[in-house]
Amino acid sequence: MKYEQIDRQLFINNRAKYVKELAPNSLAVFNSNDIVTTGADSTTPFVQHRDIFYLSGVDQEESILVLFPDCKDEKHREILFLKETNETIAIWEGEKLTEEQAFEVSGIKTVYWLTDFERVFESLMTTVENVYLNTNEHHRANKEAETREDRFITKCKAQYPIHTYKRSAPIMHKIRSVKHPIEIDLMQKACNITEKGVRRILPFIKPGVMEYNIEAELMHEFLNNRSKGFAYTPIIASGFSACVLHYIENNKECKDGDVILMDFGAEYANYSSDLTRCFPVNGKFTERQKAVYNAVLHVKKEATKLLVPGILIGDYHAKVGKIMEGELLKLGLITEKDIQEQDPKWPAYKKYFMHGTSHFIGLDTHDLGLYDQPIQAGMVFTVEPGIYIPEENLGIRLEDDVVVQENGEPFNLMQNIPIEVEDIEALMAQ
Repeated sequence: MKYEQIDRQLFINNRAKYVKELAPNSLAVFNSNDIVTTGADSTTPFVQHRDIFYLSGVDQEESILVLFPDCKDEKHREILFLKETNETIAIWEGEKLTEEQAFEVSGIKTVYWLTDFERVFESLMTTVENVYLNTNEHHRANKEAETREDRFITKCKAQYPIHTYKRSAPIMHKIRSVKHPIEIDLMQKACNITEKGVRRILPFIKPGVMEYNIEAELMHEFLNNRSKGFAYTPIIASGFSACVLHYIENNKECKDGDVILMDFGAEYANYSSDLTRCFPVNGKFTERQKAVYNAVLHVKKEATKLLVPGILIGDYHAKVGKIMEGELLKLGLITEKDIQEQDPKWPAYKKYFMHGTSHFIGLDTHDLGLYDQPIQAGMVFTVEPGIYIPEENLGIRLEDDVVVQENGEPFNLMQNIPIEVEDIEALMAQ
């Protein structure tokens, strides 16, 4: 891996949080992601399943984690099953984790090769009552493709049909939503790499530059700083394209007089950053562009203040909507009549600000979390209001990642990334 080794205490702590939520006499199983074939003998780069990584730190394909905290045999309370490594594999594919290295990464003492899994797992299943299986229950999940986890669930239930099966997902949503200090440090590193990308492209942007040229400059900076690259598919959207919320073609010329909206973030050690900034292609905002920009910036600052322990996310979004309503009135984009006649289910401000303001962020860009529970200290959210005016070829969105604090305003992990109009124009002029 490109990233530096993570303190294994993080994963020891995460497993302790997880097993505390299990029913008595329960076993839990977590599988790695598949390596996905693209055609012939080609594959996509391996991306580890976030849950097994969260609990073990193992960033390797074909890995299985078994947790059985009530097992009478102490060495089987935590078990890692790994793809066996040898000299041939090391030459053809690269070295895999040895048993000793797996312990250094995870803090798990019992490590078996995958060839031992069926034998060991059968012996454990003879003594366990409940089996926790892991499924993707994110509210935006795409479940069309069958996963390694899906196949294991089908096989396990067929082989052991009368065990009691339970879901790991609610536990993972609960414990992953509040970040450990080590996780915050890793996310800060991702944000710092993103900052380096921003500072690289600010003087590079000018009329005639292609959107993909900017994307390439960012990737160069990310790879040079131990990142695998983008945490998600980047949006580099100039002019009208900034009004397309998930524009990812990044294939147009940046033209004089346009504003370019860039939504991107570096990953580091599988942790995401998520940033949005808007820059004038020629280095200077027009008065209208500046007015819309500062309106969005005001909403962002006020929204950030609202992210405090105890507030419900639904109430938070409603309050942000009222702030945005006031800014759209000032800009002349909506009227008092529009507000009086609005559909409460789709307020007038939604014409120009149609998405949510914040989402959980962590190992996933849209991370796991309990959206129906009050916000807690240690949670990390994006804050990303926007105003989109297609008839003016203008879309402005501004986004930072913030950590909710026990007392006071959230801590902004991106506080050093330029966002004020004056700072952006000054840096672009250099």
